Amino acid sequence: MPGGPNKKGYGRLPQHEEVGDGTNGDDFIQSQSRHQQDQLRIQDEGLEMLSVSAARLGELSLNIHEEVGTQNKMLDDMHEDLDQAAVGLDLLTNKTQLLIQSAGGKKYFCLILVLSLVLLILVLLVLS
Repeated sequence: MPGGPNKKGYGRLPQHEEVGDGTNGDDFIQSQSRHQQDQLRIQDEGLEMLSVSAARLGELSLNIHEEVGTQNKMLDDMHEDLDQAAVGLDLLTNKTQLLIQSAGGKKYFCLILVLSLVLLILVLLVLS
């Protein structure tokens, strides 16, 4: 029949025959109940693993928090030490500048530096 419904590939689903005592229905209910219990057990196991993982992550986060706190304290102490060293360096630099000025300025300092280099070169020539 052209244009008519194509009946190939379509079929009726087989009819389940029900026994008068209902054993097929009971088997189906029992299998579904077992399946649900298995699914609940699997979900419970998954939740237990998730709980253990969450507890482990909580412990790790507390350890990280403690470590970061300790390192922050160390950084604060180091910052204070650096500040004190910078103040000491500034004082030493000022004293050195005063010493250079009182000893005749940069002229004598450069002369001493040049003479020291000449002495070093002479010593190296004598030793070689």
